[in-house]
Amino acid sequence: MSVLLEMSMFPTDHGESKSKYVAEVINLIRASGYTYQLTPMATIIETKTMSEALNLAGKCYEVLEELDCNRVYATLKFDIRKGHENRMKSKIESIQNHIGKVSL
Repeated sequence: MSVLLEMSMFPTDHGESKSKYVAEVINLIRASGYTYQLTPMATIIETKTMSEALNLAGKCYEVLEELDCNRVYATLKFDIRKGHENRMKSKIESIQNHIGKVSL
C-alpha cells in the first residue's frame, strides 16, 4: 500500500515569517526516514500505511507545540492506493512518459 500525504503545518501566532518553524517540522520528517518532497507550499510524504502518515502528522504538531506555538494551521490531503508503492516517483514518471521531462 502507498499513502501519499500532502501536508502544510505552521504556527499562526509567531510573526510573519514561518521558515524557522517549518524547518523544524521538515527536520522531523527528514529524520523519519520516509520519502518526502518539500515544495514552496507544502510537503509530500509517502508512507506504507495510513497510521504511519497520521502518526507522523501528530509528531509534526508536537514539534510546534514544543516550540511554544499556541495556534497551528494545518492542511492534510491523502492519496491512498493499495497494491502500489514508490508512487512519488512513479506518478511523475507516468506524466513524463506522455510529455517528456518536467520541472521538479
